[in-house]
Amino acid sequence: MPRMISSQDLIRLVGTENCPLIIDVRREAVFAAAPTRIAGALWRDHMKVDEWLPLLPPDRKVVVYCGHGHNVSEIALAKLSAAGADAAMLEGGMEAWVAVDGPVVAREAPMLEAGLPRPSEWVTRARPKIDRIACPWLIRRFIDPLAVFHFVSAEWVKDIADETGAIPFDIKDVHYSHRGDECTFDTLISEFGITDQAVLHLARIVRGADTARLDLEPQAAGLLAISLGLSAIEDDDLVQLERGMPIYDALYGWCRYATAETHNWPAKTV
Repeated sequence: MPRMISSQDLIRLVGTENCPLIIDVRREAVFAAAPTRIAGALWRDHMKVDEWLPLLPPDRKVVVYCGHGHNVSEIALAKLSAAGADAAMLEGGMEAWVAVDGPVVAREAPMLEAGLPRPSEWVTRARPKIDRIACPWLIRRFIDPLAVFHFVSAEWVKDIADETGAIPFDIKDVHYSHRGDECTFDTLISEFGITDQAVLHLARIVRGADTARLDLEPQAAGLLAISLGLSAIEDDDLVQLERGMPIYDALYGWCRYATAETHNWPAKTV
């Protein structure tokens, strides 16, 4: 990875499986006073790279950023490079990112530790279909890239959440669930302040498929069919989650880049 990465180049990677781990190394007081972080970023102390680097997945590239892309990022990058990490720093830091409207999320939200010092754990009902695959996709791509998910019998979700500290979602009477006509995917977007237009478009597709309002978006019927089919052929919920992630990657990519593209036969000759 080049030593520097621009905001424009990193923006193209956010929300995709190819996104590096983004590490917010702003000084602790600066981070604590900030309302937002880059989408998917984890906060870590720039002076303690030797403590937190071994806890990250060893095969992931790393991008660090501070407030302005100056000495704090330089220190973190130097330490990462000395430790053998494939790392880069964000040119211009958070200031440059905000200037080009890079996607951000709330620094903290209910039941989620600010800075994500450890992978967040989430628990929901077994046998997921739509919302319970879409929400983990959103969490891993925009909120916590290291998040862990548990699928359990519906009657035990709250008990397991209480005992383990995992965050319950997509069941009745918990914070992250359906609200009115909106589904849990919408709730996460609202709670974390996500304004990425492609995510908001995808949310309408998810909402239409998950709440049987297929008129909301033409793609909702297709997502419903694919989701029910995947659930029907895969008995292992965690395997289903991993197989479902590329579906939402593809839908997000379509919402972001390809909504105006059409496909006809026969193909036009060049």
